[in-house]
Formats: sequence, C-alpha cells, structure tokens
Amino acid sequence: MNRRDLLKTALRRGGAVLERRFGKISYRSKGRANLVTDADLESQRVILDHIRRAFPQDDYKAEEDEVKLTGAERLWLIDPLDGTTNYAHGYPASCVSIGILRRGRPELAGVYDPSRRELFLAERGKGTTLNGRRVRVTKTRRVEDSLLITGFGYDRAERADFYLARFKAFITRCHDVRRSGSAALDLAWIAAGRADGFWEFSLSPWDVAAGWLLVREAGGAVTDFAGRSWKTMPAMGAETLATNGLIHAEMRAVLRGAR
Repeated sequence: MNRRDLLKTALRRGGAVLERRFGKISYRSKGRANLVTDADLESQRVILDHIRRAFPQDDYKAEEDEVKLTGAERLWLIDPLDGTTNYAHGYPASCVSIGILRRGRPELAGVYDPSRRELFLAERGKGTTLNGRRVRVTKTRRVEDSLLITGFGYDRAERADFYLARFKAFITRCHDVRRSGSAALDLAWIAAGRADGFWEFSLSPWDVAAGWLLVREAGGAVTDFAGRSWKTMPAMGAETLATNGLIHAEMRAVLRGAR
C-alpha cells in the first residue's frame, strides 16, 4: 500500500470511529473551551496503528500527545477529531484531518467529514478532489462579494476585543462571515469553493497541515497575515490566511487595518 492509499484508509477508519460514537460521548476539559473525548483518543489510536504498521520509518505528531520525531523524511500531522467542541455537543461539524510533510513541504493531505461522508484529498502537483471529483477555489475578486469563514482561539475570553475587532472589520465589508468551529473543515471548504476566504489566529500544525495543501492544490493561497509561507513547525497555524488567491491581498489589508 502506498502512502496515498494508506492516507485514505486512515481517514475513513478514523471517521468511522467518529460516526459510530457521535451523540453517545462524554468529554473532559484540557483547558477552558478546549475539550477531549474518548472518540478523539480512539480515532487517533486507529490512525496511528495503520501508519506504524505500514510505514514504521515515518515520524508523526498527533494532537492528543502522540509524537515520534526522529528527523525522518516524512512527518504525519494528525488531528483525529477537529471540531471536538462541536462533536461533544452533538453538533455535526467535525472531521479527521491528516497532512504529510516531506522534508517540511506538504506532500499529501486529506480531510474526512463523517457526517457528510465527504473525503477531501490533495497530492502535491496533482490537484484537490472531493469524493474523487476535482474541485477548485472560487473566482470572487473582491471582499465585498465574498463569503468568509473564521474561528477564535482558546484564549478568546481574554482577547475577545482583539478578535472581535477583526470580525467587525470583515463583516462590515463582505457578504457574511461563518464560524464552523473546525478549522480543518473550513480550509477544505475554501478548497472546494464553498467560501472565498478564511482567517484565524493561534491554530496548531495538525489543524492546518491538511488544509494547507488542499487549498493550494485547488488554486488558492495559504500564508500568514504578512503574506509569508510557513517555513517552520511553530509558524504553522500561528496566523492562517487562506483564500482563493484573488482576495488575498485585500484580506491582508483589512487585517492590518483592524483595531
């Protein structure tokens, strides 16, 4: 089995765990507004079992404290349940997200949404697909004609005014702003042309590793708020701006001007 096939298998197996446990789960808090469920842990265990058996030489970093970092050529970044708060409350907006980096560059990526049975896949240089059908970002050229998506970090209680200033700057300019509670799903939807742009602070590498490639291979752009590509692991997700590429500069300008 090659890595692309294993990626699809791991996404679907992790997603099967989420589907089976949906609506039947309890949760505990890792911090205020940061939850973990037994489904996170079981999904992660299933995914890692597949990776370890098929590619024992590869490194991995998963959200729920499973890490192997030996300097291997490939690194799997795994979020076994993105949108845990939604999931814990029975709100159907969550997914499994896996990105594979080769020497620090995104090579393969997938997001699986079990509630809609939607599998998003991307391979560097080969485009992005949704359930096997090629998808592309939108052709919207102005923020005022755009549907945008955002999210708020776990520190939102302490930094509410900071986040809301940027929310206000966009919502007064665009068609509307959505908030799903799953950054990986948001990025997949940008890639599929369901919205035009996304911004968020304080995400983690496993939140964005898959969406980074999904959006780029669908013809869009992913950078930090200064327009720079992520070069290091700590930078991945610290500032995330993902768009169809056509409104990227305008969204950067709005973020710069928000007070």
